[in-house]
Amino acid sequence: MTTNTLANSASSGKVRLRRRIAGGEPARVVIFFVLLLISAVMFFPFVYMVINSFRTQQQYLQGSGFSTQSWHLLFQEMPVGTEFLNSTIVAACAIVLILIVATSAGFAFAKLRFRFHYVVFIGIVGAMMVPVQSIIIPEYVNFARFGLINNYVSAILTYTALGTPFATFLMTAFFRGLPDELIEAGLCDGLSYRGSFFRIALPMALPALATVAVLQFIQIWDDFLVALLFLQSPAVRTVTVGLGVLSSGRVVGIPVLMAGSLLSAIPAVVVYLFFQRYLVTGLTLGVSR
Repeated sequence: MTTNTLANSASSGKVRLRRRIAGGEPARVVIFFVLLLISAVMFFPFVYMVINSFRTQQQYLQGSGFSTQSWHLLFQEMPVGTEFLNSTIVAACAIVLILIVATSAGFAFAKLRFRFHYVVFIGIVGAMMVPVQSIIIPEYVNFARFGLINNYVSAILTYTALGTPFATFLMTAFFRGLPDELIEAGLCDGLSYRGSFFRIALPMALPALATVAVLQFIQIWDDFLVALLFLQSPAVRTVTVGLGVLSSGRVVGIPVLMAGSLLSAIPAVVVYLFFQRYLVTGLTLGVSR
């Protein structure tokens, strides 16, 4: 009886395996290994950077050994704390302004009807196609006339102008997915459009807000061009500009630059990993609708 049961189980297992193979399991296996290969290629530079940041220049040339000397040199040659604080101030202020403008504009484009609103919206979407290199010099000249070079304000306003079009597009797509009945119910209960925005639409838009905040933080934190032009003074330099100055101002070992690059990449990686669930939710709720 037991032998027959085992035989039947083995036979049913083979049948299930054949069904899986016939149902497309080999394709899934191939896709899995392809994605695994792509992940290995993507992670290799990061692993290479981590390993070589814990080596001296001599160990790096030899390809063996480990040391923390490069990290000590990094903190000696570069004001890490000040530059991290500058990057945080610029990124946080720009993100707050982007969220304020994008959420209000997105709600207006999605739920309100005013003259030429389609034309204005197309103009905002078209602004995403304008390369930053084409406007950075006029921006520099204008801010220089007002004495705002080497000032947080110039970098914050530039990042806000560059990030607002995409954020507005995303928030508009999200608010369009909200049922109009919710807003109409709020209006029937005595709320104005402003009250409906703050009490109904905005609380429901938290995933989209998190998506915009994460994407803009990564973009602003890793940016080099805007910060290099507007924040040249050592007192207001961001961490990316500090690394550029460190690599060009004097002869520095590659492991030191690896350590600095790793240190500057950690905040963006941590923010992405922490808000990954909200990021995916915001993109699926916004753009897919």
